[in-house]
Amino acid sequence: MDKRSGLSTPEAEARLRRDGPNELPAAAQSGAALLLWEVLREPMFLLLVACGAIYLALGDRNEALMLLGFVLVVIVMTFVQKRRSQAALEALRDLSSPRALVMRDGKPVRVPGKTLVAGDLVLLAEGDRVPADIELLEASYLTVDESLLTGESQPVLKQARAANDTEAATADQRCYSGSLVTQGTAQGCVVATGPRSALGRIGASLGSIAMDETPIQRETGRIVQRLALAGASIALVLALGWALSRGDWLTGLLAGLTLAMAILPEELPVVLTIFLGLGAWRLAREQVLTRRIPAVELLGATTVLCVDKTGTLTRNQMEVRRLWVDGASFELADQAVDAMAHAFHPVLEYAVLSSHRRAFDPMEAAIGAAGQRWLQGSEHLHADWTLVSDYPLSRELLAMSRVWRSPDQRELLVAAKGAPEAIVDLCHLPASQRQHIAEQVAALAADGLRVLGVARAVFAAKALPPIQHDFDFEFVGLVALEDPVRADVPAAIAECRAAGIRVAMITGDHPATALAIARQAGLQVQGGPLSGTELDTLDDAALAERLRDTQVFCRVRPEQKLRLVQAFRARGDVVAMTGDGVNDAPALKAAHIGVAMGGRGTDVAREAADLVLLNDDFGSLVTTIRYGRRVFANLRKAITFVLAAHLPIIGLALAPLLMGWPLILMPAHILFLQLVIDPACSIVFEAEALEPGAMHQPPRPPQARLFDAALVQLGLAQGVGLLATVLAGYLLGVQQGGSDDAGRTVAFAVLVLGNLGLIQANRSWAARGAAPRAVNAAFRWIVLGTGVLLALALGVGQVAALFKFSAASAALLALIAALAVASWAWCTATVRLLRQRR
Repeated sequence: MDKRSGLSTPEAEARLRRDGPNELPAAAQSGAALLLWEVLREPMFLLLVACGAIYLALGDRNEALMLLGFVLVVIVMTFVQKRRSQAALEALRDLSSPRALVMRDGKPVRVPGKTLVAGDLVLLAEGDRVPADIELLEASYLTVDESLLTGESQPVLKQARAANDTEAATADQRCYSGSLVTQGTAQGCVVATGPRSALGRIGASLGSIAMDETPIQRETGRIVQRLALAGASIALVLALGWALSRGDWLTGLLAGLTLAMAILPEELPVVLTIFLGLGAWRLAREQVLTRRIPAVELLGATTVLCVDKTGTLTRNQMEVRRLWVDGASFELADQAVDAMAHAFHPVLEYAVLSSHRRAFDPMEAAIGAAGQRWLQGSEHLHADWTLVSDYPLSRELLAMSRVWRSPDQRELLVAAKGAPEAIVDLCHLPASQRQHIAEQVAALAADGLRVLGVARAVFAAKALPPIQHDFDFEFVGLVALEDPVRADVPAAIAECRAAGIRVAMITGDHPATALAIARQAGLQVQGGPLSGTELDTLDDAALAERLRDTQVFCRVRPEQKLRLVQAFRARGDVVAMTGDGVNDAPALKAAHIGVAMGGRGTDVAREAADLVLLNDDFGSLVTTIRYGRRVFANLRKAITFVLAAHLPIIGLALAPLLMGWPLILMPAHILFLQLVIDPACSIVFEAEALEPGAMHQPPRPPQARLFDAALVQLGLAQGVGLLATVLAGYLLGVQQGGSDDAGRTVAFAVLVLGNLGLIQANRSWAARGAAPRAVNAAFRWIVLGTGVLLALALGVGQVAALFKFSAASAALLALIAALAVASWAWCTATVRLLRQRR
């Protein structure tokens, strides 16, 4: 392996096949057999087994076999749905695995951590999670947190192994898998992966995506428990009442079990699991990774988006546009600058010297590219100079310096760059010169340019000072870089504004630069900017007052982001916060929804966040809000349908005892209905598109409940109407067909078709004429499959006999059609009434 270019792709693939993936043995996933066992243990299937046993005791073997056949169909459907949800979550787990920046074929590429192999050349920077055991080849002020392995919270200083060192690498010359880079940069060679790493040897295992229980899941769990308890009590009363009044204990038990099946809302937990799981999977297809599923639930309630400028609103593809030195400004896009190239050479020369030669930061990469273009062939590119030391950026001083030694000079040369005010401070300039530079910085920043100051110093002493201030710096000039706003950002911000969502831009840039970029992006800047310095002077009450009108925050230090998030939360906002650095982690944790940048973000930020934008695109963030609103709205539709669909089933189970009728619904009938209800809840409603106009409505209140009064009232109204139609169908069927079987035929057919009408009525709650409804292929398949099964049950004599149906005459079919249309009209009218009440 070349220590500069790393492995070739074919060699890396060969080693991966030989050694296996770089991952530790994870907790066993639910296999197909275990998943099937979980399905079979569900209460619904236990009740069906009990019903089958009763049929056999009654001597109805055909009914028992038919029941078991339906049970098999429903088991298969449930199993497939759970496998689909599980597959989506497993795909998310793969996406959330650690990443690594490696040299492959001589180029730096970011690859999944599990594809690392022994011999890979890994590049580490502050905030990275070390992906494997690595022997250091280069290190610059590298400290590593190894508390995961040692329990010691104090970061450990690391150093590179000397090129001529033949001894085995010591502990301070290695970084171990799972440890965290807290400062500095390094390059190293992978020496152990997966179970062969130090972490693997002590038996640690990787954590998977945390499937936290959401507020909605807790609320639903309580409702399911209460309904199950109520259902068991009512079923017991029904069974006893039937047995005591009619002296038929087996039929009474069958009636009680049927009622229990009717009341048990077993769809609700399945609906929640599938909606949230598939919602996260759909977001992953949009390049948004959901690391914590509860975030999907809150997305639709977001009221404030706190976003970074660089890489989120802008393209993060910087280019040096202007240079300012000795009072003269040079526009590098202008080819005429060649005639005076020597005049700006010093500022570009020292800007290059103050940057890393192998740059990964976009600003340093842009400076390096400009140096290669404008200094190529001159004496101002110093490829043969040796780096002696460097002084990284710190919270106290936003400047960095690099110390060089030339081949023919004994004196050391120091090059520095950073925020202009920090460089001016290092140079100890007089007030008049400070003012002149500040005016030039403001002029450049007003054009939306990112401005850096550049300085130089000569140092003759042998021992380097501990801080940059001890050098005698001379101010050289200014470098202005451009990072254009992403083309889709203005439209996305306009969409946020229409949806009642504030977008707050938080940046470390100069106020004039921040305002210029904010205007280009379409942010409202009438409230002016709030700087980090001013933020420190405001108490909580004054800050809350400023937040009412301020959307641009500039010169903000990472730790100040936490206070901004807390201040927005104190106002009652639901906050989504983007971040990418180590110091962004507290703010990401504090936000309701933390969003990390997947492309440039550190592993620390990813681990603290709820969502990860894999393409660092602001448009993807707006997409997540759109999906959040869609998931919540479709959940409400599905639960309304579940409530409305269960009421007529419960009514038909109770009516025979109260009215002295024979059993109308039997377990096989309810199982048939499950073929409609379950897919409708989890497939049809989940696949529904976002309502037209939903992104022109304000966010829902964060305290809004899924099961609110409006939802319950709509479900009850639709369910009561469908029950009345079905009971009318039973009575009219008995009257017209002359038998209880005829009444059962009409009642059941109306109930099945009424469920389809109920689905259609609840698919959209938008106002009429708002926009054409999107095609839902899942609903088409449900309608087709239900129609075929119902036709078989009514038209095939042997099947009809098993269901205890009579022959479906033309008169009965006409009655069924009329009542089904009436039921659909009622459900549609209730939805329209709900719209008017809103």
